[in-house]
Amino acid sequence: MVTSDAPANPWLSWSYVQDNAPEILRYLGQHTSLSAQAVVIALLVAVPLAALAHTWPRLSGLVLGTTGVLYTIPSLALFAVVYPFLRDRRTTVLVGLVLYALLLVVRNTLVGLRGVDPDVRDAARGLGYGRWRLLLTVELPNALPSVITGVRLASVSTVALMTVGVVIGYGGLGQLMFRGFASGYRAQIMTATILCLLLGLAFDLVVSLVGRLVTPWARTKAAR
Repeated sequence: MVTSDAPANPWLSWSYVQDNAPEILRYLGQHTSLSAQAVVIALLVAVPLAALAHTWPRLSGLVLGTTGVLYTIPSLALFAVVYPFLRDRRTTVLVGLVLYALLLVVRNTLVGLRGVDPDVRDAARGLGYGRWRLLLTVELPNALPSVITGVRLASVSTVALMTVGVVIGYGGLGQLMFRGFASGYRAQIMTATILCLLLGLAFDLVVSLVGRLVTPWARTKAAR
């Protein structure tokens, strides 16, 4: 029987946010910092991998296959396997996030490299460009819009996956979600969920703006 004097348990509670602001900000900072590091590291690893796969097509299947397999490993299993070797919660979650982000960036970078206009390549070769100069000064710049798309997907995915790190005690906002589920406190769950969504949107917006800054020709082409 439900009594009328049961304690209120709203999904949204500003008083919860005010009373727990230091803790919420600490987990939000943890979530933001580790997600950003994972995306940057994934970008630094994935683009050279994609460039190698593009330069030597025989490597393409190996690179895509390996990153694809890593992407399909359940996060709980991945963290459980990696943690005993690293013995560090933060590093374990970071490694897992990087591995999951690799496929999204590698695949989009390869798509961008393969989509460069053949006439542009022929013109560069006609000017005496060697293989590496062609790759670094013609193909990669032309593939940037596709690379940015991959980074946007990876950044949003990473922000969401970061919450799973709670299984080994380092999940950023996932810590709040886990506590909320354990105690049945709705405001805690909803606050962490909303912050995750806003953080994912913020990451996407920042990467999108950076993409616009580094590819001004793409805006010109779209405006025509």
